[in-house]
Amino acid sequence: MDKKSYTFEEIKQKLVNYCVYQDRCHAEVEQKMKEFMLINEAKEEILLYLIQENYLNEERFVRSYIRGKFYIKHWGRNKIRMNLKQKQISEKLIQSCFNEIDEDDYFKTLKKMFDDHYSKSSGLKEYQRKTKTISYLIGKGYEYEIILQVLEN
Repeated sequence: MDKKSYTFEEIKQKLVNYCVYQDRCHAEVEQKMKEFMLINEAKEEILLYLIQENYLNEERFVRSYIRGKFYIKHWGRNKIRMNLKQKQISEKLIQSCFNEIDEDDYFKTLKKMFDDHYSKSSGLKEYQRKTKTISYLIGKGYEYEIILQVLEN
């Protein structure tokens, strides 16, 4: 399969479009650049341009990622953190952006997910229903301590 060859400017524009379509992290942009087999100097120049023109903004990416994964997919902090680390985002940046999730919303969402899952697992003994529900919520990335707080309320 032969690759169409693009000029430097065309590649730069393709990467601008890639970043405009949705917020990206550095690792995603670097991965995308591999398709164009650029020399290191060209990669660096494009990265610098994307950052200077604010097409690529790691903090904005992390904030929108956290909002999306919590408010739309209902992931807990642990799962969000793990997925961001896979994208080579620093723990420090992740921590500083977790304020995108309102504490009350976090608790309410967890409570609702607990109740929904718990009510679906009928026909089991009480402790089995609790155990199954706790496992499910841990799988969704919620912290065990917070799950226990929901249980107590």
